[in-house]
Amino acid sequence: MATIFKRGDGQWQVKIRRSGYPLQSKTFAIKGDAEAWARLVESEMDRGVYVSRVEAERQTFGDILKRYAKEVSPTKRGCAEEELRIQALLRRPVNKYSMAALSSQKIAEYRDKRLTEVSSGTVNRELNLIGHVIETARREWSVHLSENPVRLVRRPKTNPPRERRLLRDEEPKLFAGCIESRNEFLLPIVRLALETAMRQGEIVSLRWPHVNVKKRVAFLPETKNGENRGVPLSKTAVKVLKSLPRSEKDNSVFPGVTTEAVKRAFIRACERAKIENLHFHDLRHEATTRLFEKGLNPMQVAAITGHKTLQMLKRYTHLQAEDLAKLLDKGPRVRETKKAVRGARAVRARRTPTRRTTSDEASQGEPAAGLAGEAVQGP
Repeated sequence: MATIFKRGDGQWQVKIRRSGYPLQSKTFAIKGDAEAWARLVESEMDRGVYVSRVEAERQTFGDILKRYAKEVSPTKRGCAEEELRIQALLRRPVNKYSMAALSSQKIAEYRDKRLTEVSSGTVNRELNLIGHVIETARREWSVHLSENPVRLVRRPKTNPPRERRLLRDEEPKLFAGCIESRNEFLLPIVRLALETAMRQGEIVSLRWPHVNVKKRVAFLPETKNGENRGVPLSKTAVKVLKSLPRSEKDNSVFPGVTTEAVKRAFIRACERAKIENLHFHDLRHEATTRLFEKGLNPMQVAAITGHKTLQMLKRYTHLQAEDLAKLLDKGPRVRETKKAVRGARAVRARRTPTRRTTSDEASQGEPAAGLAGEAVQGP
């Protein structure tokens, strides 16, 4: 039963006591609002569908973000990057709303504002994070929301996947730019990226106990998708690894190097080499494409790169049409076809009768046979 009483100036408090439910209490500035809320809650209790909205009304989205950063983010591989995203979200006005007031309209306003600042891909990743934060609060932290507002928001169209390849004349320029870098490990890291198709983080986290130079395999105990992977090493990759100094105190192949440091050093190397629009991750695309150009099949390439689906592997492969055109004229089937065509023409030439040419025809240079070895018929 609901009890409404005045509490101070301009405040009306409602208390609802019902068997099977904890005490429900809420304060309003207008008595009519208090009565309407009491009727709604009692109606839901009568129908057995009442769920407490106290946590959703009490906690702000910022409170939930902080809890998520403390309890959930540390369990992920990319926790450092995710924590940076959460810190950025905490500086946005959206974190001031209570969870109950966090509507799809507020999420859409955030989306539209961010689209004026960053790419659509970045916005989609941020929406993925916001959606997972809200879903975790709904399922595990007793924050009742009838719907996850992120699911109701239209996602921005993502840009086409990058198809940037390292051009032939750019490779020596890039290497020269890396040699001039203050980071002594930049050049070997770039060369390994081109030879192995490993991700930047995988290269930086390499450890000597996981590198078998004799078997030419680098073992990655934990990758982006959470599984381990063995990466075959080319002769060039082995040569690069053998050239690196080894420390007795640190088993890291690249001690003291971080992904952010490599990213910054790579950008500066491209600027010195006057190479535009080239990202470090483009080297993984380039290496994947080169594996196909060497003749490896999709299953073999996927085993090296760690891609789970053919669709994702396709996004990392940028075969040039002119190179594929050259492949069409190679291989044993092509040679057999050409040989068969020559044999067929020879048989046809032997079976087709020819007539003598007259002196007048010979002087005028008229052929005795038509196209494809066919005899010219007389009048």
